[in-house]
Amino acid sequence: MANLISFHDVCKHKCKNDCWILIHGKVYDISTFMDEHPGGDNVLLAVTGKDASTDFEDVNHSDDAKEQMKKYCIGDVDQSTVPVTKKYIPPWEKKEKSTTTETTKEEPGNKLLVYLIPLFILGVAFALRFYNNNK
Repeated sequence: MANLISFHDVCKHKCKNDCWILIHGKVYDISTFMDEHPGGDNVLLAVTGKDASTDFEDVNHSDDAKEQMKKYCIGDVDQSTVPVTKKYIPPWEKKEKSTTTETTKEEPGNKLLVYLIPLFILGVAFALRFYNNNK
């Protein structure tokens, strides 16, 4: 059975000389690899303390790089200790989703009221001021 490591323990190792990262449920001790990483050690240090799976996949690592990772694997993360995080949705996707839900939920008249109510209040205020000045 593989060594089970808590997420809390993974988060403790986040400096250049003692660096663990979590990728796809596996924990890697990359302390000795920091100087060899083509992207530099800052890239690796930036993904400590979180699940770096998405960051790893975004770079589109080669098969050789994935094979090389195996020698740094020290165990599996205890999934029950990994905090649940929301999936990142880029702003342009949020905008697309929000416009489709807004049009189905919101009536066109509601958008008009957002502008008419403040104008009405402003008009009443001017009318009262004009009325009070004429007295």
